[in-house]
Amino acid sequence: MVKVIAVCRSEKKGTKKKNVGNGLFRENYGLIDDAHSDCNTHRQVSLLAIESINKMREMGLNLHPGDFAENLTTEGLDLVALPVEARLLVGKEVLLEVTQIGKECHTGCAIFKQVGKCIMPKEGIFAKVIQGGAVKEGDPIRLEPSAKS
Repeated sequence: MVKVIAVCRSEKKGTKKKNVGNGLFRENYGLIDDAHSDCNTHRQVSLLAIESINKMREMGLNLHPGDFAENLTTEGLDLVALPVEARLLVGKEVLLEVTQIGKECHTGCAIFKQVGKCIMPKEGIFAKVIQGGAVKEGDPIRLEPSAKS
């Protein structure tokens, strides 16, 4: 089953996020009380697969959901295979639209400093919130028709 493993937020940008177990997402804003939420960006929500985190764990790192500053840690979905504009229904209410695959890793990345490699540039994705609502650990994630379908 494709599902949410963790819902993570932080008070400051540039820091790891903490798994808070659930959260409210606001349309055209992001996860309420998260430092990265902003109505003026296309990167309102970040997603990373637990499978990607596990690759880094195999390198001997003690990593947890939120350590790459992702809002949603997912399981069972090949995030980087999704096209920009793909839509994901998370839980019963939250509709996300993929806006970006990967990102440029900043030079101060703690993970990069530890192992010389970071997964967010290639395996993290970003989305905007089309429809808000509540999300919790264990919620299903379903691919929905895009706006252009």
